[in-house]
Formats: sequence, C-alpha cells, structure tokens
Amino acid sequence: CTGPYSLYSALDPIPYLSLSSEVILENGKLPEGVSITYKSICKNGWVGTGENGRKCLNISIGDEVSFEIAIKSEKCPPQGKSETITIKPLGFTENVEIVLNFICECECSKDGKPLSEMCHNGNGTFECGACRCNEGRIGRLCECSTDEVRTDDLDANCRKDNGTDICSNNGDCVCGTCECKKRENPEERYSGKFCECDNFNCDRSSNKLCGGHGRCECRVCICDANYTGSACDCSLDTSTCLAANKQICNGRGTCECGVCKCTNPKFQGPTCEICPTCPGVCAEHKDCVQCRAFETGEKKDTCERDCSYFNLIRVKDRDKLPQPADQSYPLSHCKERDANDCWFYYTYAVRNHTESEVYVVDTLECPAGPDIIPIVAGVVAGIVLIGLALLLIWKLLMIIHDRREFAKFEKEKMNAKWDTVRWITPTNLLSENNCSGCFLLFTLQISARGDSV
Repeated sequence: CTGPYSLYSALDPIPYLSLSSEVILENGKLPEGVSITYKSICKNGWVGTGENGRKCLNISIGDEVSFEIAIKSEKCPPQGKSETITIKPLGFTENVEIVLNFICECECSKDGKPLSEMCHNGNGTFECGACRCNEGRIGRLCECSTDEVRTDDLDANCRKDNGTDICSNNGDCVCGTCECKKRENPEERYSGKFCECDNFNCDRSSNKLCGGHGRCECRVCICDANYTGSACDCSLDTSTCLAANKQICNGRGTCECGVCKCTNPKFQGPTCEICPTCPGVCAEHKDCVQCRAFETGEKKDTCERDCSYFNLIRVKDRDKLPQPADQSYPLSHCKERDANDCWFYYTYAVRNHTESEVYVVDTLECPAGPDIIPIVAGVVAGIVLIGLALLLIWKLLMIIHDRREFAKFEKEKMNAKWDTVRWITPTNLLSENNCSGCFLLFTLQISARGDSV
C-alpha cells in the first residue's frame, strides 16, 4: 500500500541486566523517510515514551524489561529495495536486525483517483486511503511545495527552542507546522504550536484531575471560582470555618482551604474552639459575675469597664436558674467560692450565638459561724484531763521511787551481821563526898563486822 507504513516489534527480555544497572537502546542510520519511536516497559510497570522510551534505569539482577518499537515509512525508497535497521543496547555487541521490505504498489492503487480534491486541491492521487503526491508536492495531503520549503526547514520550524524533539514527540511536522497526535480517549488531546500542551497531565487531588474543581490547560489547572492551588484542591469558601458565634475560626485563626489554622497554639479543634490548658467557662467569668452581682472580687474596681459584655439576671434561689433541657443553646451551670468561703451559683449561656446571658442567685451561701460554748467547754475539759493525767503520772513515779528505796533498805538490813557489845564501867569523876554538880559518864561501844550504825 502507498502512504505511511508502521511495523511494531517487541524485543525479548534483555539478558544483559546482570552486567548493567541501566539499558539504553540505540539504532543505526535510518533510511530516508523512515522514522522510529520507542516505548519501554521497565521495572514495576513503569512505561517510558519519547526519549525515555529508549531506556530503563535502576535495573537489578533478575529484573526483566521490554521495549516496543514502531517503525514508520513516509515514502517508498528508490526501486522499492529493502532496507536494514540495526538496534542494540548501548555498550554491547549483540544486536537485532530488522529488514524492511516495502510494498509500494497495492491492488487498491488501481482504483486511485488522480488530481483528487482530497489531496489539497488536486495535488495528488488519492489511492488506498492516502494521497500519492504529484511531483514537486510533499506532505500528508500534498499541501506543501518543494519549491517553497525544504524538509530541513520544515523540521526546524517544528522544534521548540531549537531542541531535538519534533513536535515534542506528540505530533507530526507537516509543512513546518505540527499536527498533534490523536489520543484513544477523545476527551484527551495535545495542543500548542509544538504539541507541547495537553489536557490530561495536570496535578490530581483525590485521584481526580484538578481535584474535580477545574480544567487542565497545557498541563496547568485552571481552577473554578472559589478554588485555588496547583490541583484546585484549596477551597476559598469560609463557611466551613464559621464557629457557633458566626466568627471565622472563633477569631483565633485563619481559614485556609476551608480548614482553620489556629494562630494561638493554645487553641485547637475544627474552629479553634478547644483550649485544653485554658480555664473553663465558669472560672473564666467568675470574677465578672462576682463583681456585678455582689460588688466584690478581683475586678470590683474595673467591673464597669471589663464586665459589661453580658446581661445579668438575678434570681432568688437555685431552683429558679435555667436548666439545660429547657434551652435551645449551650448552657453552663457554675458554682464558685469567694474570698470569704461563701458559695455563689450562676449559669452562663450565649443566646443566638451573639448575646451572652448570666443568671445568678443573689444570695451567697456562707458557712455558719462557730458555737462558742461547746468550744470553751471542750477547752476546759481538755485542760482538766491533761492535769489529771499529769498528776497520775507524778504519783506513779513517786510510788516506783519509794519501792526502789525500800527494797534497797531491806537489802542492806539483811546484809548487816552483829559481833560484840561491850560496856565500859562508869568512872567517878569526883568522890562521893563531892556529888554536887557531878554527872555519870559511861560509854557503850559496839563493834560489828560489816556496816556500823
């Protein structure tokens, strides 16, 4: 058949992988009008096309790769002789030789239509589904004149930035103009002067092209309204960041891509409403409730300035306080103690997400004063009991001491042994005739062994 011809060949798995970590194919000189493209099927199913179709990288021992080669002929060679193309891995001597046998005349050429309008205003014969150009005309539809342009010039006009790829390997150069290839999926297409653009290679989000919120133009996502980002996955809608009080992120953060980013690190949660280290609602409003309801507390001097943000409603007792079941908005019951150890009760709620409301019992619940009589009686009784206890202890110690002394005396008494008793006869100091003023003197002398008394 006349016109372009294609021959597809799949190389067997390469046996050189034990010697090299990469495989790169090269081919010998191609005949005029013959082009060749490669498609590599590499490790882990990675597929390479264009210049990457010639090679597979990061190959380990035991891995298998394959290549698909497409050979295309734009015209028949002189006299229709066969041509040979050599393909081999770079750096190796083994090669594959492909012999091209051209069939330039087909049976269908007998039914060709000379000067057919389908071949650019009759500049060729339409046969076998393609145009055979007249002398001096070139191109797929014979639309180019060899007198006006040269093949080299045409190819140069189809290379972007003086590169080597013609039409970015995504199209054919026809008369110096790129005609982009068609894709199997009609929704996917190449575009651009050099077929450098496409509408299917943009960033994806959630496995959707441009996140499903934009369109792909020249490999860049053009996002719909209210979306931004390289994959159009960032929403500009702030409704998902609105807190219960209708503020964005409770005024504690910024809304980025529909998600709150809390500027204060203490806060967290979908709308920066949670603060694990902050005091609760009751502790937060205690001082203001105390100063407005009872004119006491730490803020009593600045109460009017700092504590006018809520409506205060007084009730007589705790039974009159609102109950959570009766309200259509969140309600907190609070019980706090002041500096005098008196308790006060109140509720805190935000009505309609904007108006703060406090119900407070206007009577403090203070502990009863002490009863003096029982305290005095107890102190006196304690003193008496302590005195009696001390007296008993002293008496006990005296008894113990006396018993020890008596026992010591008895022991000494038993140890004493008497020896002799000798009387000394009295001596008359004066004669019997001189008795006036005289006295009798005698001596009792006791000798004993042991202790003397």
